[in-house]
Amino acid sequence: MKKIGFLSFGHWRDVPGSQTRSGGDALLQTIELAEAAEELGVDGAFVRVHHFERQLGSPFPLLAAIGARTRRIEIGTGVIDMRYENPLYMAEEAAAADLISGGRLQLGISRGSPETALRGAEAFGYQADDPADMARRKAELFLSAIDGAPVARTDPARTGGVSGHLAITPQSPGLRDRIWWGAGTRATGEWAAKLGVHLQSSTLLSEDTGVPFDKLQAEQIRLFKEAWTHERTPRVSVSRSVLPITEDIDRMYFGTQAHDDQVGLLEGVRSRFGRTFVGEPDRIAAELAADEAVREADYVLFTVPNQLGVEYNARILGTIVEHIAPAIGWKRAF
Repeated sequence: MKKIGFLSFGHWRDVPGSQTRSGGDALLQTIELAEAAEELGVDGAFVRVHHFERQLGSPFPLLAAIGARTRRIEIGTGVIDMRYENPLYMAEEAAAADLISGGRLQLGISRGSPETALRGAEAFGYQADDPADMARRKAELFLSAIDGAPVARTDPARTGGVSGHLAITPQSPGLRDRIWWGAGTRATGEWAAKLGVHLQSSTLLSEDTGVPFDKLQAEQIRLFKEAWTHERTPRVSVSRSVLPITEDIDRMYFGTQAHDDQVGLLEGVRSRFGRTFVGEPDRIAAELAADEAVREADYVLFTVPNQLGVEYNARILGTIVEHIAPAIGWKRAF
């Protein structure tokens, strides 16, 4: 059965019209929106992680708080930039958040997206000639750590001369099977399959073959599934920017924002950006039902304009639940 979730970038700005004016607002409102989404029957609450921006940057306290305030909704990221992470400390934080939530963490990790900071990870103490390679190596160490592999040795001077291996604690059973890789190309999708993690594919692919975005993304998904050789069933999530118009205020905010796929250069690479779906709910439902990648996906994440506040975004999610998600094969699970 297909699942749906919301994806919040956690923007905040102290400007007219913003309901989210501070970092505290962004954090607390994300928790409140997760509670509202759970009441609506939405399956997942996901957050985007960015550093050096007025956006959510430290996911684990937030995920733990959501886990403590909710009971059923899955909680996750889309994605954590591994360039900035200490993978062993991250393994401790992830396990703690997962235990607090009762095993509901769905953790998306990746190399990260382009950013405003110049060599931002270096400011965090991490330097590499190849940032993508560094992110992959950190991901592999993180996966090994949450899987319980030994990552250190005991000090014989403290253990009566006994030498042994030490693993990260705490461990959260099953967490290793709920890790996703945010892949921006078909090749990284195949790499994720070989690593044995699920695939997260967003509204941006850092490649372009001239075909519509949904078809390019669907090809990435098929290549990922073909490369999967593990006993577990592979899962795929895609995200979509969906802005249903049901009231005049929606038309005022978003009536001119619909657009088709966009193609441009991103860090010197020709990239394709997915469209924004704006309009009447029935029309959006039909368009998403025809979306090739949405049909291939197990999880569809809907981005939310979080600066418009919890009440407004809960209403958008309610419209998606009632009028849009059923058209793509979703049914309320709780």
